[in-house]
Amino acid sequence: MTGTGKRSAVRLTARGAIALTLVSTLAGYVLAALLDMQLLVGLAFVAASLLGVVLVNPRELLSLVVTPPLVFFVATLFVELGRALVTVGILQSLALGLYGSLSRGAPWLFAGSAIVLGVAWARGLRDNVRELRDELRAGAEVPRPRQPQAYVPEPDGYFEPRVYGTPRGED
Repeated sequence: MTGTGKRSAVRLTARGAIALTLVSTLAGYVLAALLDMQLLVGLAFVAASLLGVVLVNPRELLSLVVTPPLVFFVATLFVELGRALVTVGILQSLALGLYGSLSRGAPWLFAGSAIVLGVAWARGLRDNVRELRDELRAGAEVPRPRQPQAYVPEPDGYFEPRVYGTPRGED
C-alpha cells in the first residue's frame, strides 16, 4: 500500500447498518432497564449509528442517511408496546410511554441523525445525491408512450391445469 491509510475490510449494506442500529438500540433499552441508566439508550443509538455509517458501502449512503429517526421510533415503539401489554390500559400506557421515551430520546435522536449526515457527507453523500438527480432527470426526459388501459380478459383455459407428456393409458 502506498501512503494511504488502511481501509476496513468490513462493509455493510444499508440494510445491515439499519439492522445494526436497531438491534443496538434495543440492547440499549434492555441495559437501561437492567442498570436503571436511561443514558445507555441514547449512547447505544448514537454509537451504532456512527458505526453503521462508517461501515456502510459508500454507494448506499443515501439509503442510510434517512433512516435514523425511523429506527429510533421503531425500537421505542417495540419496547413501549412490550411494556404496555402488561398493563390494564394498553392504549393509554402505550401513548404515554411513547411520549415519554421519545421526549427523553429526542436529543440523542438529533445527535445520531446529525452525526450520520455529517459522516455520510464526508464519505461521498453529495455524489450519491448528484447521481440520483441525474438518473431522475434522464428518466424524466425519456417520453413514455401512453397505452390505453383496456380490459383484457384471460385467455381460454388459463386456469386449467396443463398436462405434459403422454397420457397413462397410451403406453
